Amino acid sequence: MTKKIKNILFIMFDQLRWDYLSCAGHPHLHTPNIDALADDGVRFTRAYVQSPVCGSSRMSFYTGRYVHSHGSTWNRVPLKIGEHTMGDHLRNAGMDCYLVGKTHMVADDEGMARLGIPRDSIIGVRQAECGFDVFERDDGMRPEGPDGLYDDNGAAAYNKWLNNKGYEGENPWHDFANSARDDDGKLLSGWFLKNARKPAHIKEEDSETPYMTTRGIEFMEQAGDTPWCMHLSYIKPHWPYIVPAPYNTLYGPEHVKPVNRHDDEKIDQHPVYKAYCNGRVSKTFWRDAVLETVIPSYMGLIKQCDDQLGRLFEYLKKSGRWDDTLIVVTSDHGDYLGDHWMAEKDLFHDCSVKVPLIIRDPRAITDDTRGTTCDELVEAIDLAPTFLEAAGGEAIPHILEGRSLMPFIEGKKPDSGHENSPDNWREYAISENDYGISPGMAAYAKDQADPRQFMVVDKNWKYIYAENHRPMLFDLNKDPNELVDLGASPEHEDIRSLMFTRLSQWARRLSQRTTMNADDIQCEKERSPKRGITLGAWDETDLPAELTRCYVDPADRQ
Repeated sequence: MTKKIKNILFIMFDQLRWDYLSCAGHPHLHTPNIDALADDGVRFTRAYVQSPVCGSSRMSFYTGRYVHSHGSTWNRVPLKIGEHTMGDHLRNAGMDCYLVGKTHMVADDEGMARLGIPRDSIIGVRQAECGFDVFERDDGMRPEGPDGLYDDNGAAAYNKWLNNKGYEGENPWHDFANSARDDDGKLLSGWFLKNARKPAHIKEEDSETPYMTTRGIEFMEQAGDTPWCMHLSYIKPHWPYIVPAPYNTLYGPEHVKPVNRHDDEKIDQHPVYKAYCNGRVSKTFWRDAVLETVIPSYMGLIKQCDDQLGRLFEYLKKSGRWDDTLIVVTSDHGDYLGDHWMAEKDLFHDCSVKVPLIIRDPRAITDDTRGTTCDELVEAIDLAPTFLEAAGGEAIPHILEGRSLMPFIEGKKPDSGHENSPDNWREYAISENDYGISPGMAAYAKDQADPRQFMVVDKNWKYIYAENHRPMLFDLNKDPNELVDLGASPEHEDIRSLMFTRLSQWARRLSQRTTMNADDIQCEKERSPKRGITLGAWDETDLPAELTRCYVDPADRQ
C-alpha cells in the first residue's frame, strides 16, 4: 500500500439522490461498484450542498466557499473574476487540476475584459473554466427551442463524436442519446416523460455516461508523472429521463419506492414552498403514472452510472493508480421525484439538498476507517480543503470556508473548528436558494424585494428562512421524512430563535478578507508603532525617543 496520495479522482454525478444507492438503503437499486468504494472508504451520511441548484452548488464545490461569498447564486450567474478555485490551490501545491465533463460555469467576461485578460490566454481559460485545465468540457445540455439552443457549446465535442460514429443530424445528443424511436422510426423525444421507459436510440456504449468514462480513462492514459486532480463530472442521471437498453427495462413500477408526501403538507403551506409545488413541473409529478414511468428510468440511469464506475475502477487497478489515488464520489444535488409534491430540486428537503459523499483514501493510515460511516455535518465546501491537504498544501482558512475531512478519513478527532462546538466540528450546515432568478418562480418573485431562502440544519432540526415570509421548521428526530412543518408552532419558538441566531452569526462571518491570512493580519497589528504614526502625542516626551527621532531637529537626533 502506498504511503502517500499522488492523484485525486473527483467524481460528480448530476442530480443523484443520496438515498438511491444500495449502500444508503435503497431496497431495489443495486449499486455494487459504489458500494464497494464505500466498503473501502468512508461514507458521509449528512453531506449537504451549499445550494440545491446545479451552477451555484458547483461553484461552492470548486471554490470551497459559500454562495453568499462567491456570488454565483443561480445557474448562468457568472463566477466573478478573481475568485480562487480548487485548481488555483492545487497547482500552488504542485498538483495539476483537469476537467472532464460538466461544470455549469459561466465566465465573467465583463470582468476579464475590464482587466485586459484575453479569453484564450492560460489565465483567461482558467478563469472561464472554474480554474480547471480542460481536457473536455461537456455540460451535456443541448436542447433547442424556438429561440435557439439552451447552450451553444453544450455537448459540442460529444455531438461531433456521434456524427463521426455515424449518428446523423445537427444534434444527435437529442435525436439519438436522449430520444427513442417508434416502430415506424419516428423520433420520440426524451423531453416527453411518457417516453421515459423507451430505449434511447443509441448503442449503450455510445451514450453519454460510457462516453464520459472513456474520456476520463483517455485523460489518465496520457497524463504524465505530475500529480493530478481529475474532476470527472457526469451529466447523468440528470434529465432527460431516458436511458438506452438494457437499462430501460431493468426496473419497473414495482421497484418504485413509495412517494414521500402527505396531503397535510398542502394545508397552510409556506408561500414559497406552495409556489414551487404548484408549478407545472411539480404538478406533473403529482401523477402516479408519471412516477411509475420516470423513476424506473432514473434508476436505470443510475445503474448505468454504477456499471461505468466499475469499468473506471478496473482501469485504475490495472494501471496501478488504484494504490495512489484518492477517489471521491458525490453529486451536485438531488431530485424530488414527486416527494413533498415537488419535482426537480431547488428547495431544502433532504431528497434535494443532501447528497451522497464517499471518500476512499489509498493510504494505510486510513485502514481503520474503511467501510465506516461518518454522521457529522459535512458541507460541499469541505472538499476543496480536503484535496488541498491531500496534495500536501497548507491550510488557507482565510479563503477556504470549508474544513478538511481528513481527520474523519484518518480516524482522528478534528482540531477546534470555526464555531464553539463541543465536538470540535460544526454545529450546523448552511444552504441557499436565490429563487428570484428561477424562471419557474419569476412570476411569484416579481414583486419581492429579496427573494432568497436560507437553510440552517443541525443534527436535530432543519430551519428554512425566507425574507418577508414565516420560516419553516422540521424536527428531524420525530419527523425524519420532513412532512410536518413547525414553522408556525408556538411550542417551537425557542428552536426557531436559536436557528435564526445561527443564521445571523453565519451571515456576519468574516468571509471577504481573502487577501491576507492570519499571520499577515497579526503583522499588520504589530507594525504601526515603528512606522512613524504618532497620533495623540502632545510633544516628543510622550513617546520613547526611538519612535520620535525622525520628528525632532536633525541636530538633536540620537
